[in-house]
Amino acid sequence: MHSVILYTATRYMLPLLVLVSFFLLLRGHNEPGGGFVGGLVAATSFTLYALAHNVAKARRALRIDPRTLIAVGLATAFVSGLPALLRGEPFMTGQWTAFELPVLGKLGTPLLFDAGVYQLVIGISMMIIFALAEED
Repeated sequence: MHSVILYTATRYMLPLLVLVSFFLLLRGHNEPGGGFVGGLVAATSFTLYALAHNVAKARRALRIDPRTLIAVGLATAFVSGLPALLRGEPFMTGQWTAFELPVLGKLGTPLLFDAGVYQLVIGISMMIIFALAEED
């Protein structure tokens, strides 16, 4: 299927949807949202781009191999639990900084964990979608 409207619209929608997904990621540690929902929105944006253009262009737009995203996401989620172990607390116990940022509030390990989940969801979703779309 080739639609000029979809082809043109996705060029503008992709960056906007990725920005919305990043917003959902950042607000997730204080309000509804987070890494899973943000990752789904980002994966949906690249899926829409792949449907409108093709998988090769969507892979180039993603810029990172989905397997790399999965590995980095797993490592980030794992590393988010280490500060608690260093303080003698159970693994994955939330740790927060003493200072607050105007928009984000207090930064802590839950946000780092959400960032790992965000990367994992994008990587796994895109690996599945790309594999299905490339299959003849």
